[in-house]
Amino acid sequence: MSLIPKSHPRAKSLLIREKLVSGFEQGLVAKEGLLAHGRGEAFDYLLGEKTNKNAKLAIKAAAAQILLAKLPVISINGNIAALCPKEVINLAKISGAKIEVNLFYTNEKRKKSIIKTLKKNGANEILGTNPNFSTTLSGLDSARRIVDKNGIFVADVVIVPLEDGDRTMALRKAGKTVITFDLNPLSRTSQTANITIVDNVIRAIDLLSITYEKLSKNNKNTLEKIVKNFNNKKNLSDNIIEIKNNLTRRAHFA
Repeated sequence: MSLIPKSHPRAKSLLIREKLVSGFEQGLVAKEGLLAHGRGEAFDYLLGEKTNKNAKLAIKAAAAQILLAKLPVISINGNIAALCPKEVINLAKISGAKIEVNLFYTNEKRKKSIIKTLKKNGANEILGTNPNFSTTLSGLDSARRIVDKNGIFVADVVIVPLEDGDRTMALRKAGKTVITFDLNPLSRTSQTANITIVDNVIRAIDLLSITYEKLSKNNKNTLEKIVKNFNNKKNLSDNIIEIKNNLTRRAHFA
């Protein structure tokens, strides 16, 4: 039972930390994943800890891009498995996207814990688990170069929540469209991806599913227009301005 009272002004943030710590204790999250969360949390604070209009524009473009995809794949790491497994699996089910476990700090024990959690939350097919289907993504030296022949390797759109920049760059060089969630608009992942949702994945993942279902009634031309009109660089720039404006407002109350 959580010791965090609902009345605590930082309850949401503390509960997210609690989920990650629980994920670490269950063997899902690497120690480095805890540190990475701290960096994202700092940017969330600067962004006002809410889904802003820039994030909503990116979510709309991402939903349209997934609808246009022939073979979308959602890449899963330990933090995502700990934070929002049900929500990610729901997105996979409504969109027909495949799920693939792909880890930077990989080991078989951790991978099995993540697979167990995903299955417990409703996942049926999980790629990246059978060595017979493994192949190598070129341009990458980390363990993330090992991908599934039926998943990320052949995907046209890869959704990479909480990503590292190296793999985003390798995926782009391989001709794939990359959608990511990243609270840091300055990161290499944000700057390299085709569509960066600058928002906390816990807030944004359900909104992406809802938007996907709303846009599913649109025709291909309309979806292509939504994607074409989205400018990732401009969206990132607008998020940086949002941070600046938030800091300016806060400076008046300091």
